[in-house]
Amino acid sequence: MKYLKKIVKSLYWGIIRIIPFTRCIYETRLTQTPINFKYLFFQKIIGINRAVDWQVHFTSIVVNPKNIVIGIETSPGMMPGCYIQGMGKVFIDDYTQIAANVGIISGNHDLYDTSKHVLSTVKIGKYCWIGMNSVILPSVELGDFTIVGAGSIVTKSFPEGYCVIAGNPAKIIKKLDKDKCIGYESPFKYNGYISNQKFEKNKNKLIK
Repeated sequence: MKYLKKIVKSLYWGIIRIIPFTRCIYETRLTQTPINFKYLFFQKIIGINRAVDWQVHFTSIVVNPKNIVIGIETSPGMMPGCYIQGMGKVFIDDYTQIAANVGIISGNHDLYDTSKHVLSTVKIGKYCWIGMNSVILPSVELGDFTIVGAGSIVTKSFPEGYCVIAGNPAKIIKKLDKDKCIGYESPFKYNGYISNQKFEKNKNKLIK
């Protein structure tokens, strides 16, 4: 039985690998943002977050995905319960991890007229880690290797990066040694469902 399971598994991945439509499932299977049939089913067949070009959990909400630009292996909303709001612009760079129940807000109500919105830009660098239940508010910029502690409310920018921030409002609680921070690259690069080669080629069309 054990060997039969191995044979079936090898056969399964062999088929997935050679079919152009499903090759992305094989190539991303060991990454932090794997593409699988579950995400494809809820997004492309059921229609939840259908307009989003990256993996999103069916309990997460992505508003105006056309204003959200993601890097390699960065899928905001892939974890449950996230609210990713692209009323303004949101830029999230390569290999940034976003936990469950995270809010990223790029537009907020006008203080003097709550029927109107003030739009801004949120920028998050490479190799960041946004902890569970955190909220990133409008106009915030986080540099590379910024770690946001769970439950934090980030109200101001930390563009220098290489730090751990936490609290409400978030502040630096630890600075990281740049020489110890490890940047890595996956052999197969995808910006969500789109191969990085295709993404770079069509970036101007994708970023509206």
